[in-house]
Amino acid sequence: MAKLPGVLALPRMLRHFATTGEGLPEDGAVEVDAPDDALRAVLSAARSGTWEPAAALLAETRSARDWYRRGQFSAGLAELALHHGGWLDDWNRARPGDPDLALVLAELEIDRAWEIRTAARARHVSQEQFHAFRTLLNDATPVLRTAADLNPGDPVPWRILIGHAMGLGAPRDVFDEYLARGRDCDPHDLGLHTRAVQYLAQKWYGSHAEMFDFAESAAAASPEGSLLRGLPLQAVTEYALDHEAGIGQGPVAWSRIEALVEAGLELSAAYGPGDRRAAGFRNHLALALIRCERHHEALEIFRLIGTDARTFPWAYLGDAREVFLLLRKGVRVQVSRSTPYFGASIASPASEAPSGTVAPGTTATVPTAMALAVVRAPMREVREAVLITGTTMRLAPAPRGSTLVETAPSADPPARRKGTRRTLLGEGDLPRLARAFSRGETWPVLVVAKEGADYTLRLYRDGRELTAHAWWTDPAEMPTQEEAAKRAAALAACYSVADHRPLTAALRGTGAPLQHVGETFTLLGLPPLPAGFGDRPEPLADVRGAQVVARRSLFGAIKETLASDDSGQRGGELPPLS
Repeated sequence: MAKLPGVLALPRMLRHFATTGEGLPEDGAVEVDAPDDALRAVLSAARSGTWEPAAALLAETRSARDWYRRGQFSAGLAELALHHGGWLDDWNRARPGDPDLALVLAELEIDRAWEIRTAARARHVSQEQFHAFRTLLNDATPVLRTAADLNPGDPVPWRILIGHAMGLGAPRDVFDEYLARGRDCDPHDLGLHTRAVQYLAQKWYGSHAEMFDFAESAAAASPEGSLLRGLPLQAVTEYALDHEAGIGQGPVAWSRIEALVEAGLELSAAYGPGDRRAAGFRNHLALALIRCERHHEALEIFRLIGTDARTFPWAYLGDAREVFLLLRKGVRVQVSRSTPYFGASIASPASEAPSGTVAPGTTATVPTAMALAVVRAPMREVREAVLITGTTMRLAPAPRGSTLVETAPSADPPARRKGTRRTLLGEGDLPRLARAFSRGETWPVLVVAKEGADYTLRLYRDGRELTAHAWWTDPAEMPTQEEAAKRAAALAACYSVADHRPLTAALRGTGAPLQHVGETFTLLGLPPLPAGFGDRPEPLADVRGAQVVARRSLFGAIKETLASDDSGQRGGELPPLS
């Protein structure tokens, strides 16, 4: 077969996963619900036992009628007081009747009740927990009413009272009263309306239709550029938890969802990168774009969010920070999949022709290479990792705790296969996917591929290619001793092989590429290649215990991976405030 010059260096010439990280902060820099500088200083002082800075900060928000920051600060202070309350007791002794103190005490009462009930689904909450939860909420009623009485004109106590009504299952007229009283204080307060959207969600006391109508009406009535314009995105989040994306997939018209996403993009454009106030609706917008499989736009929103992840919407799927980082990584994978290779493109869900059609000017083709990955990890771990690729893959158990992986286009429905264009140029589908699904993992992935009569080997760990080698049928292509030794050393280090010299000899073998691949696997302590590899595609189809991981959307994959844990937060949590 014709050789491409510098074929082993080709991955460095192509735009793959690494380039999608431009403008994104490192994972370690991302913080969930990070307090701003003012609140961070106050929390630090409170931890050391000093309450006066907290009192001064809340008094400032009350005087400025800055209800957004007031709600954020009171919630943050109450969360601290839940486990570090000495400073709050001192404040109470020094200034009983302080309206700002009353607000924090009201937040704290709600937090204490939910700590006992937990955010687990109702079927996992004991009757004893429910009884204690409701008892605490009932006992908190006077505290909450005091906060409302001491803070006339402040919508924050009414937002807290709506959460109180949700927990107690209060009649609808109670919610209506609290919402009306809060709107009298500020008709466009975000925290108040956010809580109301949650109350009106179908999983609580409303319906999808009522929730969307309320969110859109409140957004339309708010001033241009107001944060309240992003409220419908929270309704989209609630809806996405119950219904698949697409036309005819749920009771709300898909065109309505798309219009709300477009409005969210327009709103986001009115705020600068890293704007803390915009981070609230941008986190919901990112999830909505992922659900719509608009991954390029979702990646841009992640760049605008920067380090400012929020508890919601991500906590609906599991640990908020973990899900944020995992979905951000998944978006990068999806974008890298559609990066052009010298003018050609690899189809991604967003760029494929509709099911059952062939895109104009393209031809349905099949990869010319046969490739197999050996992963030094159990199938359960590998299955969770490959879900994020959005590609149908087949996994098979192998000796020594390893898993064999191949792409499985034959397992896709015919409508999925038809019109899909796949491109193999130096680095084919499986090597590219291995680079993606190994990202963030500690285990190595070794990919062997047959291209014509030649075989290539690529080693990946944590999304990086550590080394690559090719066995050509032409002896003139044999690597130098120095080149082979360098590649053998990289392989030996990854698989804890003490002496790399036998590997060097295997890498310099000529005339029988498949035999030398087998020798290399044996020297690395890897399982043998399956029968039929190199002669036919998808040799794992006949391996006992093989499983197909079906192709699905990024949102569907993450939802399946993380939301399958019944201890997750779905259905019992208090809603986001921004």
